[in-house]
Amino acid sequence: MKYTSTRSKIKPLDSAEAILQGLAEDGGLFVPEKIPKVTLEEIDALREKSYEERAEWLLGKYLTDYTEYELGECAELAYNWFDVPARIPVAILIQDPNNPVAPVGSMELWHGPTSAFKDVALQMLPHLMRIALKKVGETKEILILVATSGDTGKAALAGFADVPQTKIMVFYPEDGVSKIQRLQMVTQVGKNVNVTAVKGNFDDAQNGVKKIFNDEKIREELDKLNVKLSSANSINWGRLVPQITYYFSGYAELIKSKQIALGEKIIISVPTGNFGNILAAYYAIKMGLPVKKLICASNVNNVLTEFFATGTYNRNRKFFKTITPSMDILISSNLERLLYHESDGNYKLVNRYMTELNTLGKYKIDKKLKARLDKIFYAEYVTEDETREFIKRVYDSFGYLLDTHTAVSIAALSKYRGKTRDFTPILSASTASPYKFTSAVLTALGQSVEGVDDFAQLKMLNDLTNTKIPRNLAELSKAKILHEDVCEKEEMAQRVLQFAAEKI
Repeated sequence: MKYTSTRSKIKPLDSAEAILQGLAEDGGLFVPEKIPKVTLEEIDALREKSYEERAEWLLGKYLTDYTEYELGECAELAYNWFDVPARIPVAILIQDPNNPVAPVGSMELWHGPTSAFKDVALQMLPHLMRIALKKVGETKEILILVATSGDTGKAALAGFADVPQTKIMVFYPEDGVSKIQRLQMVTQVGKNVNVTAVKGNFDDAQNGVKKIFNDEKIREELDKLNVKLSSANSINWGRLVPQITYYFSGYAELIKSKQIALGEKIIISVPTGNFGNILAAYYAIKMGLPVKKLICASNVNNVLTEFFATGTYNRNRKFFKTITPSMDILISSNLERLLYHESDGNYKLVNRYMTELNTLGKYKIDKKLKARLDKIFYAEYVTEDETREFIKRVYDSFGYLLDTHTAVSIAALSKYRGKTRDFTPILSASTASPYKFTSAVLTALGQSVEGVDDFAQLKMLNDLTNTKIPRNLAELSKAKILHEDVCEKEEMAQRVLQFAAEKI
């Protein structure tokens, strides 16, 4: 399997090279030259496999320059941190009384070391990179550069801390993450890590990182330091590909629990901002996973909802800080990969769209491309009040506790069912522990949190719901703050060069 760019015709790379490079030199994203196909028999065989074995099977379809042993080792090392044997369990949340064969399965992606779905990929990526360094004979130090809206940062830091031949630098919006998310990052230990707040929003941080990757002068300065940039955001193929596994795994779990039959189509609902998680579901569909529709669930920063409705992507709009901060994004980077595949690899068209987005802040796709997207996607956005309402509704009705992002997914699929009366079985991505967003969850459950600090809120939610506090969050109150750097968005490149020059 070879990889090319979404924006120009480049010499195809092996997966190890693409993973180490992170971003193509033309500013595009790496994509597989073809999407592998799987059979229903292969999917059925996943029922009896562990999650680690399912991951090894999926990665083997795309990372063909890695050996079976190497992929198995990566999977074992990545997922032995997870605190449940199933790794990614599926809870059956809702059984519609009028249609008992239309379940909603909540695919819990948050049982890893940072209690968010990003762990599934970011515990894997460091091991893929470690092996890739040996495969390509790279002697330079790799500097992992990350912009985060909350969860990616901590998951990447935890994965790359003290990994040989690497450094990791994370930028996050100063006032754009929850207190718990911030504490998870700024208390991260490791000789090779740096965490810096950016005065601005996530898009400012993400744009700053992209500019650094595309700046030839910075690359020359880093080269003098014997340092090479790479990324752990979902723009890195090595970050995205492990996420495809859990859609096949979730489907296998629905079969195993007799909620669906092999070959029966489902609907997948995903809360998304940067479009990485839902793009992984798209790849699963293209590989052969039986899926009728993908629900793209957004918060009030509803740039994606408008895009799928009108064909126009327009980031020129008011930016809202919400109770779903990981979705507070106006530039959905991974959408570029979708446009590439659905335009049959028309990199000139994709390059034009991305140039217009960069210069004008918007672009409009043609009718043919929009018609193709309409066959796959349904988009819906959810307000703050609706998010809180669904946290309470699901808890009161089923005793199941949602975080704010997962509530957006459930609310969006409820809107879909209300409008379409389509009661196809649902697999909904549950992307974070409710304990990562205690203030919003407690408020949704009718509790006052005025004057109650974040750690007291953890206990308050535990007492109220008798659910388990993730150990990594419970221990945060005793952790020492190690990173207090703050910079203007214009200073990001300078900070990167300073960190690259530091000896560890």
